[in-house]
Amino acid sequence: MDTQSLQAFLAVADHGSFSLAAEQLYLTQPAVSKRIATLEDQIGACLFDRIGRRVSLTEAGRVLLPRAREILVMVDDSRRALANLSGSIGGSLTMATSHHIGLHRLPPILKAYTQAHPEVRMDMRFLDSEQAYQGVLDGELEIAVVTLAPVPDPQLLVVPVWTDRLRFVCGKDHPLAGRGDLPLSALSAYDAVLPGHLTFTRGIVVDTFARDGLKVNVALSTNYLETLKMMVAIGLGWSVLPESLIDDDIHALPIDHRPIERPLGYLVHKSRTLSNAARSMLGMLDQAIER
Repeated sequence: MDTQSLQAFLAVADHGSFSLAAEQLYLTQPAVSKRIATLEDQIGACLFDRIGRRVSLTEAGRVLLPRAREILVMVDDSRRALANLSGSIGGSLTMATSHHIGLHRLPPILKAYTQAHPEVRMDMRFLDSEQAYQGVLDGELEIAVVTLAPVPDPQLLVVPVWTDRLRFVCGKDHPLAGRGDLPLSALSAYDAVLPGHLTFTRGIVVDTFARDGLKVNVALSTNYLETLKMMVAIGLGWSVLPESLIDDDIHALPIDHRPIERPLGYLVHKSRTLSNAARSMLGMLDQAIER
């Protein structure tokens, strides 16, 4: 099996489409089809069922999928280990972060990094924290700088760097805006706008209410905190936002409850051989850890 055929197989499996896989790999669709056909000839089995426009894995494809990921990760690790012997810091760094961290936490670090290592080619991806976690687990990403999960996967090295204090907020015309100190239960009577139900931040908020025997009535969801802020400002519901996003457009509610905090930091796979470029980035992130 050659790595190019395995890369084509993974791209088709991930996208469920030969045409989308071709776009990702910067190839023509016939070239992707040829690589898949070559792989199928090598293993003596059909990897995909093609019914109309739908492409799905066969049983053989499902068996090969995790092994193909492992093979490509091992090949990449070997390349990095050999490149690291020179001690130079170059090549590419595949790194993901959330939109909020990328806008409000990382810029000074990225600026210092690119100035110190102009020869490194940054492959920066803006993803939801949950997607970035999976990308590190699958070997697609070297580093993710994201909201940390309450219970990290044991395969990952997880290092907290910052702490985001979240505040309850509402629009200036919201019924709660003119009231004094409020119990947490007061929020249960009104609609909330929160991140999506599978996000770590949503889980932190819902668990906070659940510990007091309360429920959250979520009317709308979006994973972009800046969009949540806009929805709060125009009166669509209350929410929780990092203190760094609170300004005169919204009202911070005086809730009589212990502060809600979420840890932000980086994660890498424990079994992955990190490039010198990645190690240098981790060094800068370690220097930024809030003591």
